[in-house]
Amino acid sequence: MRGELHTARELGEQLLSMTSSLPDPASLIEVHRACGNTLFWLGEFGLAREHLEHAIALYRPDTHRSLAFRYGSDPKVVCLFYNALTLWLLGYPDQALRQCHEALDAAHGLPHSLAAAHNWLAMLHQIRGDLSASQDTAATAVALSQKHGFPHRLAMGRMLQGWATAMQTPAGAGLAQLEDGLAAWQATGSALLRPYFLSLVAEVQHKSGQQDAGLHSLDQALQAVEEHGERFYEAELYRRKGECLLAREDHPLTHRQTATAEACFQRAIEIARRQRARSLELRAAMSLGRLWQTQNKTAEARQLLAEVSGWFAPGLDTVDLQRARLLLEGWAER
Repeated sequence: MRGELHTARELGEQLLSMTSSLPDPASLIEVHRACGNTLFWLGEFGLAREHLEHAIALYRPDTHRSLAFRYGSDPKVVCLFYNALTLWLLGYPDQALRQCHEALDAAHGLPHSLAAAHNWLAMLHQIRGDLSASQDTAATAVALSQKHGFPHRLAMGRMLQGWATAMQTPAGAGLAQLEDGLAAWQATGSALLRPYFLSLVAEVQHKSGQQDAGLHSLDQALQAVEEHGERFYEAELYRRKGECLLAREDHPLTHRQTATAEACFQRAIEIARRQRARSLELRAAMSLGRLWQTQNKTAEARQLLAEVSGWFAPGLDTVDLQRARLLLEGWAER
């Protein structure tokens, strides 16, 4: 939680080297949980998924539920929601949502695990762009955290609540709550997730027309990425930076600013492809495609977005895929 991810990875590799002398499935569950979590934050989603699914397969409720009282949270719940976020990033949004609901079911009767599961489901809804569901689920996490005295979980829930409120009000009324939640999160000693939370701040600032403030938040987030190696949301940070640059309406856009924004979108696509983060690649392709369309490069925009969106399973109807289809339909008419 302190963001010392490279040290965490080294410790995880040491644990893995000890597995031959740890025949107990409970120990193996914790080994794979530790490795899977760390690899997720580092942006190595394929490897993270292998470890997380291994841990889930080993878990037996009648034998391993007591681990929640030894380690603070039920390992199956933890692995399910980390795997859910991993699946979303890899391009399987429906599977991700099912895994989060499975985590909620597994957490019943375990207050800390239940508060955590509601927070992570709220985060998944946020990433999916479901404002109402994110707000309602975060409210449940906040209520549980207040009732049982979980300041760490409370801070996360309040941030997600603040984001959802701000995105649904013209003046971004939840921004103060979001920023207060971030301060409370950091006061616990947590450095992890700071780039993601700063991206929420930047999104609200962007929506409110505060592009320079949004760029500052994103620069802070990218600096934290480099300091700690937390790269799971790196592609989205670059995409948002490009969008903020293009939205600076009070400053005439120069060729240099446009080129910088385009470079941000290209960087986002490059990172997403390296990480196999199809969902983030889709968003970056839409952003780059919209820019190209203004530069009379509609054919190139259409080809790029068609290739990326065409990878997803037929029938998926997420917010991002709906937007991609609308763009492709519009570009097809040109």
